[in-house]
Amino acid sequence: MIRFATIGSNVIVDSFLKGAAHDSRFQLQAVYSRTQERAAEFADKYGVKHTYTSLEALAADPHLDAVYIASPNCFHAPQAILMMEHGKHVLCEKPLAPSFAEGKAMTEAARRSGVVLMEAMKTTLMPNFFRVKEALPQIGTVRRFFAQFCQYSSRYDNLKKGIVSNAFRAGMGNGALRDLGVYGLAPLVHLFGMPGQLQASATLLSTGVDGQGTVLMTYPGMEAVVEFSKVSDSFLPSEIQGENGRILLGKLSTVKDPVLVMRDGTTTDLSVPTIADDMYYELKEFIDVIESGAAESAVNTHQRSLDVLELVDKAGKIIQSK
Repeated sequence: MIRFATIGSNVIVDSFLKGAAHDSRFQLQAVYSRTQERAAEFADKYGVKHTYTSLEALAADPHLDAVYIASPNCFHAPQAILMMEHGKHVLCEKPLAPSFAEGKAMTEAARRSGVVLMEAMKTTLMPNFFRVKEALPQIGTVRRFFAQFCQYSSRYDNLKKGIVSNAFRAGMGNGALRDLGVYGLAPLVHLFGMPGQLQASATLLSTGVDGQGTVLMTYPGMEAVVEFSKVSDSFLPSEIQGENGRILLGKLSTVKDPVLVMRDGTTTDLSVPTIADDMYYELKEFIDVIESGAAESAVNTHQRSLDVLELVDKAGKIIQSK
């Protein structure tokens, strides 16, 4: 049994706990929120006795083994490092941090403290993603990787009314690139490694935060395009194009309905049955790593998380310089 605390009390944590309910090794022991009222409300919802409004007190609790962090991006690094320095394993929502430097500080803290740190990038842990990886050789030499995650944010309606939420507030380490673009960058890095060249463009909103954008990257003989938006929707599939065929992907966060399409028109459904509460897969991997005694996940490795953050840093600098 791994005794968990959660940092955050939003809908993402609700989804995480629904997924966690499928793993008998998970035990929710405590919840943290900035206010006692919200902490008590969230704890009552899940039948938890222990609540915290002090991160220091939470970190010092000897009855906790691990912490799931789902706070705004700008808080990931300081919160994770505090927890790890007190011997807690950390499962941290994507992106691991807003910047490469902060992500690097987190991985170094994990090694110093001898605990597991893993980015909760569920895309690369979904059963369908492993099927895509297995099928990749069938499409031959890969020539293009196209990924899109464009999902209109309800908080954008408030921004247009002059109400600025954390999703679009400057200085929170957020924006479409970090919140949604990473869903395209992570599978790219996992499948093909780091690109050679990178270009980027974006639309900056009134707060200075990017609302949408595109990152174009090159590999030897291959191009990669990652599109992202919080101000418009798209239902286009993502696609990996090879000389012998292509692989179509639905919503990237869950690798929905992957299909292999060969040049002769032959199609193969690559999808496998999955648990609807799909955040289960990241939790399972995290607990498996803890129980194995390994230093980190062999899938969502520290280096892959840092590689994505390096691309985010490069793209972000280009975007902000225009």
